[in-house]
Amino acid sequence: MPRPRLTLFFDIVSPFAYMAFYVTRNSPVFKQCDINYIPIFLGGVMQACGNTPPIKIKNKDKYIAHDRERSAALFSIPMATKVPEGFPPNTLPVQRALCTVQAEHPEKLPEAAAALYQTFWVEGKQIGELEVVKAGLAKVFGEGKAAEIVATVTKPEVKKHLNQNTEAALERGAFGLPYFVATDAEGREDVFFGFDRLAMVVRHLGLKEEGGENGFKALL
Repeated sequence: MPRPRLTLFFDIVSPFAYMAFYVTRNSPVFKQCDINYIPIFLGGVMQACGNTPPIKIKNKDKYIAHDRERSAALFSIPMATKVPEGFPPNTLPVQRALCTVQAEHPEKLPEAAAALYQTFWVEGKQIGELEVVKAGLAKVFGEGKAAEIVATVTKPEVKKHLNQNTEAALERGAFGLPYFVATDAEGREDVFFGFDRLAMVVRHLGLKEEGGENGFKALL
């Protein structure tokens, strides 16, 4: 019987996509399935759907900040207390860089995304600046290769790659992040939106929760 499969669409700008990425990458529960991480441009999804960013909605901005902190604590996810200065940044360059990694070094994509999430959501650095992106990627690829990757972000084929990834998310019904496409071992597929649906993702995939984090039970 094939292993369960999970696709997670993500953008470095989203704190809840970061938390979904962190848990799916590090939790022993998710070692029981195959995971495909796909970088997209959240701004493009929001615009296509006519969606309003949460930080622009009265009261929701405060709730989101509180929920971010308590959710991170629940799963022991490294997270700065304050959002990075100037939030939200333009993540087109960093997402394009991740698309280059996806195309040329797919086995390194999770490690590269983890390094960039660390740079932004833990260290609070300006991820919209290419020098910051390059420094984050250098932790994975070394300075020379990181510079080569960053140099690709203005190439038409890289822009097209990110556009295609974003369109793929929209075609699967995405309107925000994190967005999951989960396929169980019998081929049954379902989609989920939001970090708070992570326990439902686990249940749909048929993953064993024994020995897992207390956070999954708290989400049910």
